[in-house]
Amino acid sequence: MKKIYWTLGTFFIGVLLISISCDDNSRSLGDFRIDIATVVPVGDNTYSLLLDNGKQLWPAATAVNITPSDNQRVFLNYTILSDEMGGFDHYIKVNDMWKILTKQAMELNAENEDSIGHDPVRINHIWVGGDYLNVSFMFNYGGVKPHAINLVENMLSSGIATNVVPLEFRHNSYDSPNTRLYEGFVCFDLRPMRVEDADSINLSIQVKEWASDQVGMIENKIYDVVYRYNQSALSTEAVMPIPVISSSEYY
Repeated sequence: MKKIYWTLGTFFIGVLLISISCDDNSRSLGDFRIDIATVVPVGDNTYSLLLDNGKQLWPAATAVNITPSDNQRVFLNYTILSDEMGGFDHYIKVNDMWKILTKQAMELNAENEDSIGHDPVRINHIWVGGDYLNVSFMFNYGGVKPHAINLVENMLSSGIATNVVPLEFRHNSYDSPNTRLYEGFVCFDLRPMRVEDADSINLSIQVKEWASDQVGMIENKIYDVVYRYNQSALSTEAVMPIPVISSSEYY
């Protein structure tokens, strides 16, 4: 996998906006799009790709060698080769692919409440796409050791409505120096949170953030999102950015 760095951020955000807006029927091997996708293994070193809007892609050609694993989220640079064919919405050429840190939520309890971390971040965008909570965030990194990023279900919270899942986005910097601001991206699998006899759940996500109007001040912000099991379309609440930092700085 290639590693791309934060200094290219403006370029990739521009590319994404162009690829979203240019949705016509023309086909050119020089055209490409960038989307978030989930890898779906279908055999030995064979896979398809599922976009958050529900479209299924078959990599008929690829410039990337990967070992597919279940539920791996990726940023996908691809060229459309055909319309619907062979049960897939498009056959594509994979131009490049970058793995996204993909995790399960954890249970926050009395035993791990302190070790899970309390360091602040800044949220750029947070939304549900497919069956995942997608989070683009900023964090200070000093290069000492990788930071820990987690989504935790707060079993210690009280006063939360019964139809709301209380979650917290947690960051542990392990007391490393805060020398530079980086952009990170992580996806959390929401399927274990599904409730029987319902088609959606409400998520209340608390995040410890730097205050936007007071330097050095910290505040707790709440992000309320809805996870609809049978609705895989991308949220229209935020424009999806392309984070371009290697995830070797956090896990």
